[in-house]
Amino acid sequence: MSGGGGRTRVGKYELGRTLGEGTFAKVKFARNVETGDSVAIKILDKDKVLRHKMIGQIKREISTMKLIRHPNVIRMYEVMASKTKIYIVLEFVTGGELFDKIASHGRLKEDEARRFFQQLINAVDYCHSRGVCHRDLKPENLLLDAYGVLKVSDFGLSALPQQVREDGLLHTTCGTPNYVAPEVINNKGYDGAKADLWSCGVILFVLMAGYLPFEDTNLSSLYKKIFKANFTCPSWFSTSAKKLIKRILDPNPSTRISIAEVIENEWFKKGYRPPTFEIADVSLDDVHAIFDETEGSSNLVVERREPRPLVMNAFELISKSQGLNLGTLFEKEMAYCQIFQLVHLSLAIIFLHHMAGIVKRETRFTSKCPATEIMSKIEETAAPLGFNVEKHNYKLKLQGEKTGRKGHLSVATEIFEVAPSLCMVELRKSGGDTLEFHKFYKNLSTGLKDIVWQSRDEANATEDS
Repeated sequence: MSGGGGRTRVGKYELGRTLGEGTFAKVKFARNVETGDSVAIKILDKDKVLRHKMIGQIKREISTMKLIRHPNVIRMYEVMASKTKIYIVLEFVTGGELFDKIASHGRLKEDEARRFFQQLINAVDYCHSRGVCHRDLKPENLLLDAYGVLKVSDFGLSALPQQVREDGLLHTTCGTPNYVAPEVINNKGYDGAKADLWSCGVILFVLMAGYLPFEDTNLSSLYKKIFKANFTCPSWFSTSAKKLIKRILDPNPSTRISIAEVIENEWFKKGYRPPTFEIADVSLDDVHAIFDETEGSSNLVVERREPRPLVMNAFELISKSQGLNLGTLFEKEMAYCQIFQLVHLSLAIIFLHHMAGIVKRETRFTSKCPATEIMSKIEETAAPLGFNVEKHNYKLKLQGEKTGRKGHLSVATEIFEVAPSLCMVELRKSGGDTLEFHKFYKNLSTGLKDIVWQSRDEANATEDS
C-alpha cells in the first residue's frame, strides 16, 4: 500500500512530485487549489542563503526576475516564505527539455537550430539588459512549452550562491564543464554576460552537430581544449554559421563577439522575428516581505500536511480478489511497455467491476468524486438509516443505534485512491449480523447512487432492469 502521509500545502498551492534538486534548492510540481493551474515551485533553504550572506543579491535578482515578462523566459509568479524556506512560484512548462529532441531525433536542421538560437539570444539579451545574468546555461535550463517555444529557466536563480567582488567580476566557478567559458574555469573573475554568450555558442553547436564541441573524459584535457577553443565544425555547417560560432567561441572575452553584434549578424537575422512583450503592473510587496525581519510572522506561510486517501496499486487490488480472470487483458498483442502503461488502471477497473454486486462481509464501489465529497455523502446517507458516524482521515466507522440479532451492526469504511480521479470505497462488517449488513448496504447504495461510478454496460443494465 502506498504511503498515505497526505498532500503538502503551502499557501494556496498543493505540492506534488520533485522535478529537480540541487545544492541550494529543490523544484517541485504544484497545483494552485483555487484555480487548478499547474506551477513549479523552487524551494530554497533560508539557512544556506543566510550563511552565504547573499540576502541583498537574492532580493535584487528575485525582484528583477519577477518584473520580467518575456516569451522565452520562465515566468515568476510570486514569492513566499516560511520560517525556514523561501518558495519561488514559477511557470510550469510541459514540452520537456530541448535536448530531449536531439537525444530522440538527432541533430536539428540549420533553420530549426537557428530559430531556437534566436529565441535563446532574445531571452539572454533581455535579461542582461536588466542586470541579470544566468551563468549556468545548460541543457536542463532549456525547456519547451506545449507549442514548441523555447523557455529558459533559472535566470538569476542559478547564480544565487555566487558573489560579485569589488572589481565587479564574478569569482565562483560553476556550471556544467562542457558549456563553461574559459575565463570561468580560470577563476580570475569574469563578466557574466560574456560567459553566458559562450554557453549560447556551445548550445548552438550542439543543436546543429548533435554532439559537443569540447568533450574529453579527462577533466584536465577538457579544460585545455576549452582554453584553446580547440574544436572543429562539421562539414554540414554552412560557412556563415561556422564563422559566427567561431566568433562566439573566442577564448578571449575581450575580443569575443557581443550579443548586440550577434543580433546584427546576417546568419542570425534570417527569418528573425523580434519578440513581443507583455507589460504588466507587478507588485514586489511579497519579495520585500520575505526579507523584512521587522514584519514578524504575519507574512509567513506554513507548510502543512493534509490527510489523503491511501493509494492502492493494481497488484494490491489483485491480492484482494479470488478467481479473478485477467486473461482478457492480454488477448491482443501489445508492446511490453504499453502493457505496463495500461496495466494499473485496467486491473483496477477489472477488479472493481468483478467485485461489484458481491455483498458478503464486505463490499466495494468506485466513484469519480473527490474523497472528501464521498465521505460527506456517506455520512449524510447513513444518519437517516439510524447510524452514528465517526471519522478519522479517510476512514469512517458506522455504528447502528439499534440492537440487531447479533448486537449492534458496525461497519468500517475506508476510501482508497486507485487511479487519478478514481476512488474505491470499501465497506466491511466489523460487528453484527451479515444479513443485516446486506440490507444496510442495499439501503445505503440507493442513497449513494449519485456518486457511484458505473461502466456503460452496468448503467445500461440498470436502466433495463
